[in-house]
Amino acid sequence: MSLVQKPAPDFSAESVLANGETSPVKLSQFKGNKYVVLFFYPLDFTFVCPTEILAFSNHVEEFKKRGVEVLGCSVDSVHTHRAWRNTKVEDGGIGQIAYTLVSDLNKDIARSYGVLLDGGVALRGTFLIDKNGVVRQETINDLPLGRSIEETLRLVDALQFTEEHGEVCPAGWNKGKSAMKATPAGVAAFLKENAKAL
Repeated sequence: MSLVQKPAPDFSAESVLANGETSPVKLSQFKGNKYVVLFFYPLDFTFVCPTEILAFSNHVEEFKKRGVEVLGCSVDSVHTHRAWRNTKVEDGGIGQIAYTLVSDLNKDIARSYGVLLDGGVALRGTFLIDKNGVVRQETINDLPLGRSIEETLRLVDALQFTEEHGEVCPAGWNKGKSAMKATPAGVAAFLKENAKAL
């Protein structure tokens, strides 16, 4: 069952921070002042996972500009997270990534977000949580399907645009493009100008 429009399940878990230190992180600590992109991945030292983790790290400044905290989460221990961070990229590691990795060793977080598989690892779930702690978007990919970080950024932009302007974002909307008023007249006006470009 989808979590969209529902409060994001809170958690407190040992985590490896961007500076490499280990510390508890509580999701609700960001409520009121930051958006959160919480993404789940199956396991450290696997295959598609390092490409996604590095892609998020390569874009972390773009998330920060938008007031977004990025949190990665898997069922590994903080010790395994640290070992993977301490392994060079050219040796299959992730190096010193620029955001927090959460340890979900007891699998409670993945279970509460509906991404835990019977085999004990998480699907590739991505959850966009607003400043009020409400899930506004979720995407869940199967294990072999890597996600698009650019699409996650686009969805952050769309959410922030709708919050600021009260308009809705049509298919393929990107920052700087036309949005529409959520009325029959607004839809008609938008389609008159943009239908062929969709």
